[in-house]
Amino acid sequence: MKSEVLAVEGWRKVVHFTDESAGLSAIIAVHDDTLGPGCGGCRIYPYPSFEAGLEDVKNLSRGMTYKNAMGDIPFGGGKAVIFADPKKDKTPEMLKAFARAVDSLEGLYYTAEDSGVTEADLGVIRSVTNYAAGMENKGVGGNPSPFTARGIWRGMQAAARKKLGVDTLKGLTVSILGVGAVGMGLARLIHEEGGELVVADVNQEAVKEAMTRFGAETVTPEDAVALDVDIFAPCAFGGSINAESLPRLKAQIVAGAANNQLKTPDMDQALKDKGVLYCPDYVINGAGVISIGLEILGKWTTEEMNKRIDNIGVRLTDIFNRAEAENAPTGAIADKMALEIIARGRKAA
Repeated sequence: MKSEVLAVEGWRKVVHFTDESAGLSAIIAVHDDTLGPGCGGCRIYPYPSFEAGLEDVKNLSRGMTYKNAMGDIPFGGGKAVIFADPKKDKTPEMLKAFARAVDSLEGLYYTAEDSGVTEADLGVIRSVTNYAAGMENKGVGGNPSPFTARGIWRGMQAAARKKLGVDTLKGLTVSILGVGAVGMGLARLIHEEGGELVVADVNQEAVKEAMTRFGAETVTPEDAVALDVDIFAPCAFGGSINAESLPRLKAQIVAGAANNQLKTPDMDQALKDKGVLYCPDYVINGAGVISIGLEILGKWTTEEMNKRIDNIGVRLTDIFNRAEAENAPTGAIADKMALEIIARGRKAA
């Protein structure tokens, strides 16, 4: 195993790990550890370049700093990426090598599930290191996707109350871009509440499943953002709100599971100027990592988890109201609130 510490300004620690015999090339990034060790998932993805993977893990780990702060768990921002195709390249040897990399940081970073990593994969990782979470054990913790989906749903309800003046998603139409584990779970909750669905995904099997189970209509991924719907839910990879897609956006609310939904920071103000209510991604999609955090702390219970999920809607309402009072975009207000929490933690240290 070879490791190289990368000099990245503003990050606590960024390390590139390689193990040729195991086929591993990975970056672990810890953005901030003021509130506690970095905590965030591992993404396995065939990035086109090293620079693309580095940029992604930087953005994701920074987002985790804010997400964990707003989720009220004592962890900082961390994330990992593995340069590989999860369908072709992933092996137990690769996962074990990654686990050794995590272990070498001696508790600075806890890993968990993200795109390309399954709960079974985490079992392999956990066989090597204790610094991994997200595995169900006697009804405690487990795959965070269902919790994330429920948190998005609660956030949507809060946004609908604020923007549309309704207490339910019944009768509203939601366009979901990405019906993977979280997107499909979200679709089920919206359908059960009486909402109408339009779904889009490159995975046609997932699209067919949503059509069969929930009566969803379907469009191409490129057109999902442009539909005349009440809510647009980006639940795939980030950057779906950008200078090209914004003029096409017709929804009054953006509320989804994807990380880094805004391709550039100026999209936050642009959404406000367009009259669109944006649910800051790292707040609305925080339930998964809250579950991970409670699992690590040994404080996970169904009652506590449900309370935390319900509080996502409360937290978003606070953001909406403060943004309105300060005439500021919601993303900027969420950042401000997260930084206030981190500052209090730094002062208390």
